[in-house]
Amino acid sequence: MKKALLLLTASLLAVPVQADITHKIQSSVSLSVDGAGSVAIRQPSSMAVSGSNVTLGTAPTLGTLTPGTALGYTPGAYSITTAGDAFSYSESYTGGDNTPAVLSTTVTAGVVTALPIFGSTTSTSGGVAATLAGSIATDGAISITAGGAGTQAVGQVITELSIR
Repeated sequence: MKKALLLLTASLLAVPVQADITHKIQSSVSLSVDGAGSVAIRQPSSMAVSGSNVTLGTAPTLGTLTPGTALGYTPGAYSITTAGDAFSYSESYTGGDNTPAVLSTTVTAGVVTALPIFGSTTSTSGGVAATLAGSIATDGAISITAGGAGTQAVGQVITELSIR
């Protein structure tokens, strides 16, 4: 009996353990600098005339479109058609944005020095990288140095250990 028990114990110790072990390490650093941008929508010139019991003498006109100036306007000339009767008259003009002589801008060191200003303008300044930096050492230590305005730095290390 002792021999059988000794033989059984020895055979159990000789069986190899079967297990899957997986170890993964992923690391990344992302550095970004915002770009300068501008969206400008020009306001158009418009004219409207309406009325009743009025006669058109000289029609109102819009001027000539030339770079650097807004569209001009010359009002019309009207007279009452039937004297003593009721009349109505309305004339309106909205002056649009000037036509710029130059339609482009220059970006220097992430900054747009002069932007067009129209009826609707949205502008964003560019980021400045300055001292923006990031690194991950072999031991997983993350080192991130802040940059100037309009910058972003993200670092991550993911370690996974699976035993089945």
